[in-house]
Amino acid sequence: MILREGGPHLQRRGTLRDQLSDPSEGGILIFQLGRQSKFSNNLRATGTLGTRSSQDMSGSEKTIPALLVVLLSCVACVPLEGDILCGAEDPATYSIVFTGKWSQAAFPKQYPLYRPPAQWSSLLGVAHNSDYVMWKANGYASNGMRELVERGEPWVLMKEIEAAGEKMQSIYGILSAAPVVTGTGQTSTVFEVDPGHPLVSIAVRIVPSPDWFVGFENFNLCDKNGWKRHVSMDLFPYDAGTDSGFTFSSPNFATIPRDTITEITCSSPSHPANSFYYPKLKTLPPIARVSMAKLKRKKLGFLFSQPNITTTDNEVEDSVSETPLDCETSLWSSWGLCRGTCGNLGTKRRTRYIVLQPANNGSPCPDLSEEMHCEPDNCV
Repeated sequence: MILREGGPHLQRRGTLRDQLSDPSEGGILIFQLGRQSKFSNNLRATGTLGTRSSQDMSGSEKTIPALLVVLLSCVACVPLEGDILCGAEDPATYSIVFTGKWSQAAFPKQYPLYRPPAQWSSLLGVAHNSDYVMWKANGYASNGMRELVERGEPWVLMKEIEAAGEKMQSIYGILSAAPVVTGTGQTSTVFEVDPGHPLVSIAVRIVPSPDWFVGFENFNLCDKNGWKRHVSMDLFPYDAGTDSGFTFSSPNFATIPRDTITEITCSSPSHPANSFYYPKLKTLPPIARVSMAKLKRKKLGFLFSQPNITTTDNEVEDSVSETPLDCETSLWSSWGLCRGTCGNLGTKRRTRYIVLQPANNGSPCPDLSEEMHCEPDNCV
């Protein structure tokens, strides 16, 4: 976990900045409120109220800015629609455990066994407030998200996160966890949130894939009663909209113009070549799972020791529902020549081949050849 130097800075965009304009005087008074930090002062006021000097202003006129300061201070304390209501007073530390559930039994179609086998990139996440958006369903992926979901490179996205923290005071800390070298492995880390930044967003690339990933965005760990003790959620695949590949091993084929981030389902994209296309299912089984647990603190501020999750070779034994996979065949070939002796009926033959072997009690493959009677060719 990487925390930005200087600690948390609480500042809400929009609700902490009001602009008052007096059309008759042509001036604007801007107030910005926030905790003291290297990025902001407790109170800053810029602008003018007209063009007259203070000597030209009457006593009543001089009291207007002071009254406005008091009024704006009170207004900034009133919760507005869209604000995050968090009943906690102190920061909280959480453990996060990412568990891959991407097995050949659950996802038998085109399951990658080598070059490379099914695996996960490093986990990248951020603790933030509502001013920052790491990614959003039906929104467009940033260049940093594209680098993460297409190549597994987190550096551009980390720079974007740090820039947002410097500009808007919206970031509390970045969290990361090691890659998972199998489809059903596990990784974990510890991170911290505070009442002004209770939201968490993460993303993990599906490897191999064109631009597919799993994660969640803007999950609030705090409510009016305080910090949540334990949260678990199933994760499903998303398409970042930056590459047009249909299969796990598709070559790079950039989507121009860039499309929006959409959830991949068993029927969307509706194309038989898609690696997640299972038209007989109502929903895909979860491909991963995340659990977050609040860690207790001793009186001196140290964390209580938590039980370690131990697995053999980072593999997780879990009961996985087997997804039936029906056999798929090619189209029939053209009919061959009619063979036989003149004066008698002959036969002609056509064939097809297996495109996808059945799995998990899916429909078996049909006959791969058939014959029919015909009149022999070239008879005189």
